[in-house]
Amino acid sequence: METALAQAEAQGLDLVEVAPLARPPVVRIMDYGKFKFEQAKMARQAKKKQHVIHLKEVKYRPGIDDHDFDTKTRHARRFLADGNKVKVTMMFRGRQVAHPELGKEVLDRVSTELSDIGKIETDAKLEGKNMTMILAPK
Repeated sequence: METALAQAEAQGLDLVEVAPLARPPVVRIMDYGKFKFEQAKMARQAKKKQHVIHLKEVKYRPGIDDHDFDTKTRHARRFLADGNKVKVTMMFRGRQVAHPELGKEVLDRVSTELSDIGKIETDAKLEGKNMTMILAPK
């Protein structure tokens, strides 16, 4: 070990312990600063290439008009095309909660409109005053 340390100092490099649990411990003569820089550079490259999937939300109401429906569905289509998941939320207000089938019809219409680009990951379920459904890209 001392001879390796002397060699590393003679070359102006560092002695780095690669496998400390091995018997005898494995060491390597290298420029440690350059090694750490190369590792960080490779990590940045890998991070640049990965795509993180986000959960985007589009909110609807039971009595939504056709134009509003088309606009919101177009946004959901764009989110799915970007590779993100879409949480479709049906918001009920007041006595609308008494007729969840009206909201379910709108959610079914959304899923059929987007069936070419996305699939249903979580089916529509009522949670309090909101009914939610999650769509994932195909």
